[in-house]
Amino acid sequence: MQHEAFMQRALLLAQRGGGWVSPNPKVGAVLVHEGRIIGEGWHQAYGGVHAEVACLQNVLDADRPLIRESTLYVSLEPCAHQGKQPPCAHRIIEEGIPRVVLALEDPFPQVQGRGIALLQAAGVEVTTGVCHQEARWLCRNFLSAQEMQRPYIILKWAESQDGFIAPADGSRRQLSNHFSQTLVHRWRSEESAIMVGFRTALADNPRLNVRLWEGPQPLRIVLDKKLRIPKDFHLLNDEQPTWIVHEGRDYEAGNIRFLSLPFNEHLLPALLQKLLQAGKNSLLVEGGAALLKSFIAAGFWDEARVFQTKHVFGEGLQRPLLPESTCCMTTTIGNDCLRLFQPRQAFALFPDGAAL
Repeated sequence: MQHEAFMQRALLLAQRGGGWVSPNPKVGAVLVHEGRIIGEGWHQAYGGVHAEVACLQNVLDADRPLIRESTLYVSLEPCAHQGKQPPCAHRIIEEGIPRVVLALEDPFPQVQGRGIALLQAAGVEVTTGVCHQEARWLCRNFLSAQEMQRPYIILKWAESQDGFIAPADGSRRQLSNHFSQTLVHRWRSEESAIMVGFRTALADNPRLNVRLWEGPQPLRIVLDKKLRIPKDFHLLNDEQPTWIVHEGRDYEAGNIRFLSLPFNEHLLPALLQKLLQAGKNSLLVEGGAALLKSFIAAGFWDEARVFQTKHVFGEGLQRPLLPESTCCMTTTIGNDCLRLFQPRQAFALFPDGAAL
């Protein structure tokens, strides 16, 4: 139980990395001496120091002699290769830490057990699998890229009580309340990319940015086969990186990349591969209905986050249907009901007690 308590603290610290560390995983570390935390840290930004090093840097001078008698809790296997930072496994060995407790082994090809092997070869006692499920959930974007070779995909929409996402006249209607909208902006800050279809772009003129929360701006993506989105629309304002997916030639104009892809059954797989190649390991799909349904039909989704609102339309545009899915969580946000769905064979199961 003591292992789990300290690992939960490491996982909590890791969450602070939010969208800042992508495409790296969120990682937290806690150093414990005889039941007392003497150091803790987390990976704060891509290219910055890793959690293990941040943890050791935060040990007070008075406690530094205790490092060689302490246990280090880390949510992911320490790296064993030289990347933007030196190998963390080497630093642990140099510090003389005798015990390391891990939640997950790292599937990244340049690590993949090598960090554990280095530690064990140096005489470090290594325990793995503590809070394994919670750690997989926390690292789901990174693990999806490594294990499934595609970004982690979240579908999001709001619907009326009677199952419509828009009224029959096609008019634009804000269904969810302000608190739900704020939550959506937090989600945007945590994911690498955000996407809408052509009809949604034309009808809503969306910004697809983070305004109601503090955090990094995602890559914006819109499908615009014939480049018909007006030039004065927000998606073409050059304020943040944007991909306009179309059938013409590849070219760039400022922050906007006009990406040529075939508009056929290979469109989504090709787009997902382009995202992965660009280091984007998660995608939030915000509509419209046709685009959401195409992801569902292709089996390209890992979560669906659905706001059921107080509105009643009677008729209109039907919500997408989620075959073979399980509702893993239901909560209320003001007068909205938020439900999270996952496929029955979910990549990373939503752990009990975790929060969105």
